[in-house]
Formats: sequence, structure tokens, C-alpha cells
Amino acid sequence: MKAVILYDSRKQGGSTEALIDAVGLKLAESGVYVEKAKCKALADYSFIRDFDLVILGAPVYYFIVSSQLLGALNYGNLKANLKRKKVALFLTCGSPESMANVLYLPQLKIHLVSNKILVEKIFPPDVLSERDVIDSFVDDVLHEYNRITKPRVLSAKWTEESQEWLQTIPSFLQGKFRTMAEEYADNMGYSEITLEMLELARDEMGGT
Repeated sequence: MKAVILYDSRKQGGSTEALIDAVGLKLAESGVYVEKAKCKALADYSFIRDFDLVILGAPVYYFIVSSQLLGALNYGNLKANLKRKKVALFLTCGSPESMANVLYLPQLKIHLVSNKILVEKIFPPDVLSERDVIDSFVDDVLHEYNRITKPRVLSAKWTEESQEWLQTIPSFLQGKFRTMAEEYADNMGYSEITLEMLELARDEMGGT
């Protein structure tokens, strides 16, 4: 597996970067190839297509997630290149976890509705003194990644309308499209394959 940690931090060599290094080290010890990259709002993020897992992390300043990461999602091409990627999120802040879950994580998650978010975590500023917390985060990420990528029986059921629609496309494409639609539904947690879900999958996969 190849993982990249995209992060933002105002202070070079500060606590956020130290946390990134600790997460990266734990991933590497678990056999993962890992790289890290500091976010710039208008950087080219096409390189993340080469990675299986993307971890996004940043500190919170004055109730706002650090600006370069948000800028990359709002104005750059990060969001486009994250399509269908498996993602884990973490923030560092001194606020209570319950507050951070309501006020800060949604600032990232609103841009990730088409992604499978494996794990979300709020780290306190002194987390480096609690290595077991960092290890637990990485273990949870790897567990969820392995759980959803291992071979499994696809469980989503086709509605009558979606089955009728499938019959309208050329027969030599039906098998391939059926498999792609069922895998998309399973990855995204859909229990039914509806016309609306098929349209969403088509849009996200760049279909016409």
C-alpha cells in the first residue's frame, strides 16, 4: 500500500510536523510506503492519484482549519484528485473533542462527500507525549483500509428501475458496468443501486 500525508502547518518543524513524522513512522513500521507533502492552496495535486490512501491533517487556528489545506480544497485541484480515494482525517486543537467534531471536522468533510473516510481523529496539542494515541490512530486507519479492500461479496441490490436502465446500454458493456456500479455502491455504503446512485457514480467516474 502507498500512503501520502497532506498537511498544513504555520510553523516549520513545529508540533504538527512532529506529529506527521510520528504517524509516518508508524505507517512505515507497518510496511506501508509513505510520503508527506505540505499543502499549498494552488499546488498541483495530480500526484496523489498514485497513492492508495490519503491522510489529511492540520491544526486549527482561531476556529478555522489552517488555511492552505482548506484553500487547496476550495480553490485548487486537490478535491478533484481526491475522487474515489480512501481518506483519513485528523486535526490538532486545544478544544474539547466534542466541539471539534461539530465545528472543525465538517470544514474538511464538506469537501469529501464522495470519499470513503476511514477514520477521523482530534489530537490534543500534547499528543506527542502519548505515543499510544498516535499508534492507535494508525492502527485504526490500517484496519479500516484492509477491511474495505479485502475481497467480499457485494451486497447492494438493484432496484427494478435501475435494472431496466442497465438493459438500455449495449449488451457487451453491461457486465463491466454492473461490476463497477456494485463495487462503487459497496465502497460508498449504498444498500441499493438506484438511478440516482448510478448518475452520481457516472459523474464521479467521469462518464457521460
